[in-house]
Amino acid sequence: MTTSPSPCDPAAWLTEHGDYLYRYALLKLRDEAAAEDMVQETLLAALSAWARFSGQSSVRTWLTGILKHKILDLFRSRAKEPQYTPASADPAAELAALEQALFDATGHWISPPQKWADPEACLDQQRFWEAFMHCLEALAPLHAQVFHLREMEGCDTAEICKELDITSTNCWVILHRARLGLQQCLKTNFEYNVND
Repeated sequence: MTTSPSPCDPAAWLTEHGDYLYRYALLKLRDEAAAEDMVQETLLAALSAWARFSGQSSVRTWLTGILKHKILDLFRSRAKEPQYTPASADPAAELAALEQALFDATGHWISPPQKWADPEACLDQQRFWEAFMHCLEALAPLHAQVFHLREMEGCDTAEICKELDITSTNCWVILHRARLGLQQCLKTNFEYNVND
């Protein structure tokens, strides 16, 4: 009689944790090939570090920690690469025009966001997440990375600045532009009827 390997056995990692790690990486990277590569690199790194695993956390938590660091390393290397973003004749004027379209002279919303009848149900809708991911992918790569680290990973400004080698002022400007871009894109690509 053969027994299946336990979840603590490296032979079981791909079976027990592979799907979870892949979904985690795909959420962060939005790229199937990159997510597969990150999972592969994580499992290889874990194999070489297995003898040092203390067991103070679950294997899944330990593997996810390794994966998170691999993804941050990838973000860091991407941030140092030259990024192509379409040149704007005047980025300040573009930002001012966007703010003017959304806010009045006192800084209040011209058309305030509407309350959702059931926010949890709306967030669970596949349609919303598809629109959200579409809009996130439409942002400039650095804007998407900063937004992701801040709003989805919960990283603080100092950590983001260190990881991406940017100043705190630059971080806040990028985050502001990312939020405005997402808000505008979601308004265009995702309609939600509060009376549904």
